[in-house]
Amino acid sequence: MKRERATTLLNDMLDRLEEGGWPLDLVDEILVFGSYVRGALNPSDVDVVVEHRRDDRLVSEFVHALSYGRDPSASMKRALKGNSRGLQIHFGERDTLEEEGFELTLLWTRGEPVDAARTRLAAITPDPAAGRAPRDYMIEAFDGIDRWVPRPVRIDLTALVDRKAATIRQLQLPDAEPAHPAALEALTRWSDTSPLRRAAAAVLAHLEANARPLDSVYLHGDPVIGSRYSDKVWQTGVGFEWRYYRSIAHHLKEGADWFEVIRPTRTQPLHALHITVQNRSALPRP
Repeated sequence: MKRERATTLLNDMLDRLEEGGWPLDLVDEILVFGSYVRGALNPSDVDVVVEHRRDDRLVSEFVHALSYGRDPSASMKRALKGNSRGLQIHFGERDTLEEEGFELTLLWTRGEPVDAARTRLAAITPDPAAGRAPRDYMIEAFDGIDRWVPRPVRIDLTALVDRKAATIRQLQLPDAEPAHPAALEALTRWSDTSPLRRAAAAVLAHLEANARPLDSVYLHGDPVIGSRYSDKVWQTGVGFEWRYYRSIAHHLKEGADWFEVIRPTRTQPLHALHITVQNRSALPRP
């Protein structure tokens, strides 16, 4: 990403913050760190730390999202960056990042005019000698795709590998259509032009090609065959864009593996991570 684009994204975020409204009125502090702050001309993304309070409405949404395996920070993310990509937002991680030695640059704090943040942003100048900051919590499976693996996810997945609880490998799924009627029926959840349908078709075709039984596949929140309310143990879990990533370790306690398509798109390569249980006793406790 060009630095100019990164600066535009940050200014857009500040515009939204200035407009206010819920839940932005809960934000206490915004900081930035990483390659952009160091002056890189082509940062892979912009790392932003957001500290905020929770009101009853946000707590309710948070609990509801967790109950359904969805992103509990979705409302705040949408309010801060809309539908744009390129901002990696870390919620409530200031203390942790500082303890790990990251240098955080304050952009805005509650009580200040947003123009103060714009002044600080303008003072972060480009440096042609600055390259991209090295990523922390990296494993071989993230090579080339780490920009689409959020830091909290990298932390959790790296821990699984370090504990030898799971193995993780990267694969690129070719475009393909499954043949099984149940698989085709499962795809009707999405429109023909949806990136999620494309990702689901590719995963299901891959499973078919490897003789994996579809009646044991849990596809992005629903089984391919059967009811989510049954007592069946689903051996293979499938997720897209990390929406259900908090369920991965729980799934592996009984299931065999998980496929995560990290960035479903209409035309770009479908990168996926295949996470396979190695030692259930080493999985984190709930």
